[in-house]
Amino acid sequence: MMKRIGYKAAVARQVESLDTGIQAVAGALDALDISAYAGKTIGLAGIGASYQAALAGAAYLRAFGRTAFAYSPTDLYGRTSAAADAFIALSASGQSREIADVMQEAAAYPRLAICRGADNPLAAITGAVIAMASGADNGASSTGYTGTLLALGMLIDRIAGSRPAFDWTLLPPAVVAVLTNAGGSAGQAARLLEGRTSIDIVGAGIGFANAGEAAMLIREAVRVSASGWDTLNYLHGPMESQDANTGLVVFGEGREVQIAQDVAAFGCPSVLITQRKDIASTDKLAVISLPALGNDMAGGILAIIALQAIVGDMQDAAGLTDITFRYRQTDTKLKPWSPTEL
Repeated sequence: MMKRIGYKAAVARQVESLDTGIQAVAGALDALDISAYAGKTIGLAGIGASYQAALAGAAYLRAFGRTAFAYSPTDLYGRTSAAADAFIALSASGQSREIADVMQEAAAYPRLAICRGADNPLAAITGAVIAMASGADNGASSTGYTGTLLALGMLIDRIAGSRPAFDWTLLPPAVVAVLTNAGGSAGQAARLLEGRTSIDIVGAGIGFANAGEAAMLIREAVRVSASGWDTLNYLHGPMESQDANTGLVVFGEGREVQIAQDVAAFGCPSVLITQRKDIASTDKLAVISLPALGNDMAGGILAIIALQAIVGDMQDAAGLTDITFRYRQTDTKLKPWSPTEL
């Protein structure tokens, strides 16, 4: 069972969580036979934060020329046979009822779960699991989300046979640099976003996955309405709602930069999270510059951790430090797995 801790405490342990995760995932991969995924169309299934991770995993797979799609359970109920030739199921707890349902339907196909641990209902269903060992977390997923991205990145590197393989041990020191910056540009970003009536988050590829996750974090931890948008979609009308009372967060290095600069020029508080080093902050634009590691998934992990640090400061400013969810559903989680029940 996951130990629940305060939101900022969860963000603060990202370095420890990822360092442990790299070792745990590497060991799990060495023990797994993933040959069944060779040449297959791969479906990644998740819900909540895990669905956003599925979007990131599918984008990362496609970057290697592999056919891959992200699915929510709604897309898969009764239709797994038309969705993919092999599945990667994502659930940090391993107890998400909907993911368990669709993986039971997909019994005829190769299935692999990525979870926090190995003893849970989903792992029992798939029969193969990567335990990412992300450890203690908040209800608003912090280490669980980044741990899932880490496990996906390392798994996909093996599936795709990427050469040269990325050195994932470079990630924790880069996270230290990101968190150290939390009192600088990230602090300005939090101040700009405090008190907004709504916040749009924009990105492409893994940045789009992070945009959806960021929207969930802001809704859960700060209780402010937020929405994630694909970069190009955002150019076709959604920004019309922006004004001095709203906010914007943008992930990226391409067209995203101009979006952030344009919206800030309109007078709307904006934040740009980027690997670019040539963009300066202004009174309406906070720029957070990330280390460039040369790997899209690792870059996505750094970007969402920067956003997590901002959200922690926003939560404090709103007087909501270490809140718990107001609205809990009773039908979304399976009870913990016991081998005696199989």
